[in-house]
Amino acid sequence: MKQANWLFDPEVTKLQLRGQLAWFLVWLAVTVIGAFILKPASDLHGTHTQLGLPACYSVVMFDRPCPGCGLTTSWTSVLHGDFSHAFHAHTLGPIMYGLYSLSALAALYGVVRKLRLRTDTKIATVTLASAIVIFLAYGAIRFANTTYNDPRHKIWMTAQGR
Repeated sequence: MKQANWLFDPEVTKLQLRGQLAWFLVWLAVTVIGAFILKPASDLHGTHTQLGLPACYSVVMFDRPCPGCGLTTSWTSVLHGDFSHAFHAHTLGPIMYGLYSLSALAALYGVVRKLRLRTDTKIATVTLASAIVIFLAYGAIRFANTTYNDPRHKIWMTAQGR
């Protein structure tokens, strides 16, 4: 029997393969929706509302972005080939979409080759923990330093006496 390496392990269950396939299929759905259904919002956030989802509560209540504000716009911009708009919508967006794509394709490779994509290694844990810290720190900095000053944001309008 083959030995596990840092990325794949030959010891895999059907449930693990189904999970990897699900990960790939969600990525595929996100990619198809972003490429063919959505259009990047010009004001750098709110693209998700084209799917009937509500506006971000952080934006509506505080006129400030949450850590994820602009990710849908960023990813959609990447899929439409507008990398400048993608980085302006969310600086981490193109990087996150690239990593998501790599992990989804690795998961599909594992399904085809009947290998488990290893997520239980020290490098995977450290990478994920670091990514979460960077994402939240970036979000906190953005929240503290960014206001949209958009009159469509009802609570902001009320606070301004409009």
